[in-house]
Amino acid sequence: MRIRAITFDLDDTLWPIEPVMLRAERQLDAWLRTNCPRTAAAYPVEAMRALRNRVADENPQIAHDFSAQRRLSLRAALLPHGYCDDHVDAAFAAFYAERNRVECYTDALPALTQLGTRYPLAVITNGNADLGAIGLAAHFRFTLHASAFGTAKPAADIFHAACERLELAPDEVLHVGDDAELDVIGAHRAGLRSVWLHRGATSWTEASRQSEVHPDLIVRNLAELVDALEEPVVRAAAR
Repeated sequence: MRIRAITFDLDDTLWPIEPVMLRAERQLDAWLRTNCPRTAAAYPVEAMRALRNRVADENPQIAHDFSAQRRLSLRAALLPHGYCDDHVDAAFAAFYAERNRVECYTDALPALTQLGTRYPLAVITNGNADLGAIGLAAHFRFTLHASAFGTAKPAADIFHAACERLELAPDEVLHVGDDAELDVIGAHRAGLRSVWLHRGATSWTEASRQSEVHPDLIVRNLAELVDALEEPVVRAAAR
């Protein structure tokens, strides 16, 4: 593969997202109990999660924007109990600060440092992480958020937009991510090369419903990706 730049997914690629979201939900609940007790009583953690999911289902026009979904669910929880938009903003801020307190996988930062000396790095994410707040922005040329772009992975448009910003053809860009459909199949259909970062035991055949699509490379961690890209020729992933 002739690779001239690498794009990365974030959640479950550079850090595990489940513990982050569970902690952020608890932080939001604690903030509500202190500042908006009527809403806190009506919407404990499980009920708030269900409300957020319902709001997402009822508003497909913002499916690409997790922050908008969260804000809308907070409005639905707060305003009927006598609180105002200032409370919505403050509640979201409490949640979002915790959402950006992530712990990277041990292989992530060394890999970004090494790869960054050889390739321009960028991010394509459906999530709403703030790399400036997290402290990782310096590793990347840019971050392309689905919320700002208006379309989410696996749509080809968002991958092509990243390639245009990198001033490269799609087949010169390697996309790295954990999600079989959003990252690998999306990148493949947009003409990019792809790496499936899979830290579990599931095979590609089990993970993917599109048997005709295969990643160019499968790695268990980002250290394996660094090693693979140091080889003279990167071999296609075993089927």
